[in-house]
Amino acid sequence: MIHDTTKPDVTLPGKSTWNYHPNLPLEDQSLFNLKRGPILGLKVLWNSWLPISDRLIVVGVSFLTWFYLSPSLETARSFAFGWIAGVYLRNLALMVLVAGGMHLYLYTFKRQGNHLRYDARPFHKKNALYKFNSQFLDNVYWSIASGATIWTAYDVLGLWAYANGYAPMLSFSEHPVWCVLWFVLLPIYGVFHFYWIHRLLHWGPIYDKVHSLHHRNVNVGPWSGMSMHPVEHVIYLSSVLIHLVIPSHPIHFIFQLQQKVLLAITSHGGYEAITGGEDSDAGLKVGDFFHQLHHRYFECNYGEPEVPCDKWFGTFHDGTEEATARTRARLKAMRIK
Repeated sequence: MIHDTTKPDVTLPGKSTWNYHPNLPLEDQSLFNLKRGPILGLKVLWNSWLPISDRLIVVGVSFLTWFYLSPSLETARSFAFGWIAGVYLRNLALMVLVAGGMHLYLYTFKRQGNHLRYDARPFHKKNALYKFNSQFLDNVYWSIASGATIWTAYDVLGLWAYANGYAPMLSFSEHPVWCVLWFVLLPIYGVFHFYWIHRLLHWGPIYDKVHSLHHRNVNVGPWSGMSMHPVEHVIYLSSVLIHLVIPSHPIHFIFQLQQKVLLAITSHGGYEAITGGEDSDAGLKVGDFFHQLHHRYFECNYGEPEVPCDKWFGTFHDGTEEATARTRARLKAMRIK
């Protein structure tokens, strides 16, 4: 069911545009909305983490990864095939578990049907635009061949940098407050970084040769999130280079990488939430309609709602038909130039 919040000054999209959408127009969920006031701002931040969120789950996974699935820093002082292969297999397993698990649940077994699915159109098959003539197989190929490999390269270089003193390190015992705060602050920095590198990726020559591969996916699924050109993977994950400047713990480094990868997978899942079935609204929110609008209309919503760069620079799409008209006019003007 589409939530209809019709207001006299906006035109909302109809059923033919979206199978499902959240309440529109999209509200300003920015942590920097001064009109909201500090108390409500803290409430928005709280709700983005608790009582349970995909981001909080990734924090837990990052701790498990560091303590049980990572080489010691002593081992990481020197590059060796054994521990590097272990990191790759760990990352590959996480990617397959999350993306593959979501795809099986939502699209193979169809346990939710089209309930809470943004775009109910099927994925492309027998289409020469994609490798193997299949959107699904194309997405799997780029996610694994390039995504898991470059993710691992960053992981390996980061552990090596911590082990050899090139990345300044914090300990939880000596700096407990900062170590907790980094889990909150790093995603905010990541959103700011994403907006600017995303604008760069939409610059003509880079878009044509690099970012257009990701934008083949107008209707996205779990494997679409990390389906990118290798150059885009390098740029997209480059926010972790901040750890060469700021003191942090390897867990923060692992968390930031896992958040960028695993939440890209879940946010491109095509559904607002993963629930217990077609008749249930209770579940884990994973979808990102804000970014879904970007895949549909391209020249809008380059960032994420937490940092309002799109509002500041006039590229915000709130889901209404008026916003769609403005975006199409801007895209037409850009093509003329």
